[in-house]
Formats: sequence, C-alpha cells, structure tokens
Amino acid sequence: MEKTVYIIGHKNPDTDAVVSAVGYARLKNLLGFDEYKAARAGHLNPQTRYIFEKFGIAKPEYIPDLLPKVKYFMQDNIETVEENVSVWEAIGRMEKTENRVMPVVDKDGKYLSLLHYSGFAKGVLSILNPEKKHKFTTSIKLIQKTLNAQPIIVHEDEDKIFKASIHVGSSSDATFIKRLEAHASEDIVVIASDREDIHKICIEHKVKLLITTSGCVINKELRELAEKNGVSVIVSPYSTSPTSMLIAYSMPVSAMGDTEIHTVHINDTVAKIKDILKDAHCKYLPVIDEENKVIGMISEHDLLKEPNIEVILVDHNELSQAVEGIEHYTIREVIDHHRIGAIPTKNPITFINRPVGSTSTQIAVLYKEYKIPIPKDIASLLLCGILSDTLILQSGTTTDVDREIAEYLSDITDLDIKELGNEILLAGSNISGRNAGELIRQDMKEYTEGKISYTASQIEVGNPKEILERKADFMAELEIERRSHKALFSCLLVTDITKLSSVLLMDCDPKFTEFITFPKQEENVYYLQGVVSRKKQLIPLLTEQVLSYNK
Repeated sequence: MEKTVYIIGHKNPDTDAVVSAVGYARLKNLLGFDEYKAARAGHLNPQTRYIFEKFGIAKPEYIPDLLPKVKYFMQDNIETVEENVSVWEAIGRMEKTENRVMPVVDKDGKYLSLLHYSGFAKGVLSILNPEKKHKFTTSIKLIQKTLNAQPIIVHEDEDKIFKASIHVGSSSDATFIKRLEAHASEDIVVIASDREDIHKICIEHKVKLLITTSGCVINKELRELAEKNGVSVIVSPYSTSPTSMLIAYSMPVSAMGDTEIHTVHINDTVAKIKDILKDAHCKYLPVIDEENKVIGMISEHDLLKEPNIEVILVDHNELSQAVEGIEHYTIREVIDHHRIGAIPTKNPITFINRPVGSTSTQIAVLYKEYKIPIPKDIASLLLCGILSDTLILQSGTTTDVDREIAEYLSDITDLDIKELGNEILLAGSNISGRNAGELIRQDMKEYTEGKISYTASQIEVGNPKEILERKADFMAELEIERRSHKALFSCLLVTDITKLSSVLLMDCDPKFTEFITFPKQEENVYYLQGVVSRKKQLIPLLTEQVLSYNK
C-alpha cells in the first residue's frame, strides 16, 4: 500500500489537538503532499463535536491504536484469478507478474482458495502418477486453450466442467477397444496421433473428446461420423508426448487451489497472524474484507519491511500521552506547546515547540511562514482551537502571538472572538446527564516523573457546584484510574470559566497526602485560586509536590 503519514494528537483529545491535526494535514496537502492525513486518538468531546458540526467539516479518522496490523504491511496490488481459468493460464500470469501466489475467486470476486507453486506441482504430479488412473476435472474449452488446439467439432457446452478420463491411443486396436469398453461409463478423452484406425474406434465408441496430435486432421468421412455420434474433435499442434503432459494443466484453478490456507483481515494484529503465517505452506496469507473479497496478500517477507505509515504528533510529545503502539513507527515531526517529555526517535526530526497558548496558534503561524492562504473552514477551526485552549485568551498561557493570530483568524472568518469563544465554551461545559467516568476520561493525560506516574484530567464548567454534589461518583472513578494506571494519584481539575479559578479533586496514595500543599476546601478537594491551565499552572505545581515526595 502507498505510505500514509497520520497527523494525530494525544489520547482523549481536546479541541486544540483535533483541529491542529486537521489544520496541519490540510497545509501539507496544499503544499502538494497527498499522503498526509488527519487522525484522532479518541472520541470527540462535546465541545469539539459541536465545532465540527457548526462548520460542517468532516471529522478526522478515528484510530484507537497503532498496534502493528496487517493493513500496515500487506501488498494491495495483487492479481486474482477466477475459479474456471486453467492452471496453465494462471501459471503464465504468475510468471509474467512474478507473483509466487495467486488467490482464486468466484465470479463475484469472493475468495475460494490460494494457488501456489508447491500446491499445484503436487496436484499435477498426482495426476501424472502412472500408478493411478488419469482422471481430473476440466472442460473442452480449457483443454483447447491450454493446448492452443484447433477446434474441428465441438458438441455440448464447451465450458461445461466434467471429470476427464484420459487415454493415449498408442496400443493395438484390440487392446484399445478393451480399454475404452472398460471405461465406457466415463467421460473419455483420447489423445491420438495420425492413426485413422484409432480415430475411427474412438468415434464409433462415442468418446467425449478426440485430440489428434502434430496438426493431424481427421478425414471427411470420420468427421461426418463424429458429427453424427456427438464426438468433439480438436487438433493439437504438439506431438503426443507434450500434449499428454500439457493436458494435465487444463484443470481449472478451483481444482488445484489450496483451501487449507487461512485468511486474515486488515485489522488483525501482526502478533495474531504470525503463527498462522508460520504454519502456511507457502508463507503467504490472503487478506479479505467483510464480504470475503480479496484486498491484499501478506507474507513473512512483508513483515520485515518498514510499515506503510508514519506519524506526526501534534499537541503532545510524551509517549504516555500518545496513541498506543506509536513506538513501532517513524515519527516525522512534533508540533507542540507543552513541556518537553521523553519521546525517542529513530532519526533527527522537525520539532517545533513554542511557549504559546495552543498548538492551533503554531499551525496558523506555519501557514503564514509557508505563505499559504488559510482556507476559511480551517481558519474557523484554528480560531476555535485557540479560544478553547486559552479560555477566550484569558488563560495565563495566552501570549501576544495567540492574540495576534486570533485577530488574524477572526478577520479571515468574520467571526467575533468573544461571541464564538463563549459559544464553544458553553458547548463544552454542559455536563448534565454525563457520567463521572466519561467526564474524567474525555481530557485525561498521564504524566511521569522518574518512576512515578499520575493522571490529570480537566473539565470546564459554568459552576463547579454540580461536580461537588456528585463528588462520591467522581472520587470513585478517580480511584479506578489511579489503580488501573498504578499511579501515585489521579486528579480532576474542574475549571470555573466564569470566575477563572478551579477546584481540584484528587485520589491519591495515603503516603502522598502530606505533600499536597494546595488550600484544602474539603476532604480530597482543593481550591486553586486563579488556576485555569493544566499545562502551565497545575502540572508545575504537581511536579514540585511529586519531587518532594520522591526525595
């Protein structure tokens, strides 16, 4: 498959992460790079969903994980062969395309079996075995095409498949007659040279097909008799010996395909298919879709190649926040505005990290640096990203660059900053009817300090009262997160967008409690005056407390 470069934000993405990915992917496309595609590592939160619906923009592709899968390694430019094509024709195609295998499909393109050299070699040898009767599936048309034979008389449906009982007319007349009579109940195919006596015997005994060799054509009298007796006659350009060998390859591929080869699907993980691939005779597996149609092939050799995807990270630069499986792929770029965490890369990369209020600001700046006009729909998204991440330019993380870019985007889109900001914050602050677990996980990030890890979630509300009234539910979910991540603590920053302050709910290891220095409002709840930014205000404070605990 052609390489795709996914531009993707962090797990549980907020508005800034999603719109940055969409905005940067569009910039890359406008620069002429079609392989770049926006993606998201989680479901859209209510605010982000509202924004995409408001402006009628398609949501980026949802990628729950980047664990190595079949679709990232498979070959998709494969050729299939229909079930009634001859083995001889299929071999010719395989040699021409240098394919070692070829999937056999029905007329609707649905997978039936896999044709491979070891499989059909075994089948042909069994037919040519002198210890066994020469009987195999074929049709008159397949025989004629395989031999490049000249049709003289063809009765019945030349495409009709039958079980052919093959005989060579080389013995004495008496012996040959006995042999034909012994197989009288079968569909007999006779290969004969220029012996008119054998031709006559075959026609009189009403064999199904007479094949004369070396270009020999039967005389007029025998032709009339053949017409009368319903005997088909074709003329092979080859002598008897090569004709006898070639005819074995006139079988349809459906009779020779290996039906024991397992199929796999594009979303199967590499870990799942490795043992299946190891046990396959030919070391190839067909890849099928939900309708059982072949869409590719995967081999052991394919798994040794680089995957067909690479990634660009936006709005984060820590592996703990990245989509699961990211370590298996080449990271091309990082565009962010958070602290720099540990993210090893195979090669030197473009790393843009400026202390601004949102990654959306960074993306808009890149459009200006490349001198690419920002499409109006993208400008609308990026403006929403800035206003969301900076609380309408009121957060402590807001810089003059954010204000300047916001004004620029506002002029392009004719959208009022304050009006749009209030609209999207209101869309994101409605928590009625939503359970505590969903609210905690919609924007949750995991952080590490040495060997210690913790999670910090954030939600923005018009009034923290409802959260505090449901405190028990939120504390129970925070405990679940702390235990599942084996973290020192899990906390939820509840930001009041009207007062620009927050309360912090925290579930922690009891040993950590004495290191918490925030003003305590009630049990497990702390009041943070003027704190609205998780990135610039909360995380530095938590880092100090973790380091004190870890001394």
